[in-house]
Amino acid sequence: MHNKHILHTTLLAGLVAGVLDILAAILVNWLRFSLPPGRVLQSVASGLLGGEAYTGGAATAIAGLLLHFAMMFVIAAIFVIAAQRLMLLRRQPLLAGVAYGVVVYAVMNFIVLPLSAFPHMVRYDLVALVIQIACVGLPIALLTSSRRTA
Repeated sequence: MHNKHILHTTLLAGLVAGVLDILAAILVNWLRFSLPPGRVLQSVASGLLGGEAYTGGAATAIAGLLLHFAMMFVIAAIFVIAAQRLMLLRRQPLLAGVAYGVVVYAVMNFIVLPLSAFPHMVRYDLVALVIQIACVGLPIALLTSSRRTA
């Protein structure tokens, strides 16, 4: 895969995973806790801004959305680059996607959130794990696998 193709695949995979993941987060938090979409996005921003993110209105909701997509592009880039070196990731996209979803969940919950300014206790949750697999790991792996020739 050429650099231009790697970038294109990364952007596409990051965009698809980012949309699926944030929509799932908004839907689940609305159904479980009656949280409006803006509050979910402010929660993302709180990883950088702490509790002040919840008082910033639309500005911090937009910041949360931008931060979410920035993270998704990094998450996609890591997989796309790794798939260039580890052919198994491209040959077995279902297995790789499930495994990558688990890895993303673990890194976010055991490393990123505890080291961030996120003002809440991290909750470990099977629904969130399934979302990471279905909305992040699998789409990234499937898109990377399907775009192996350019």
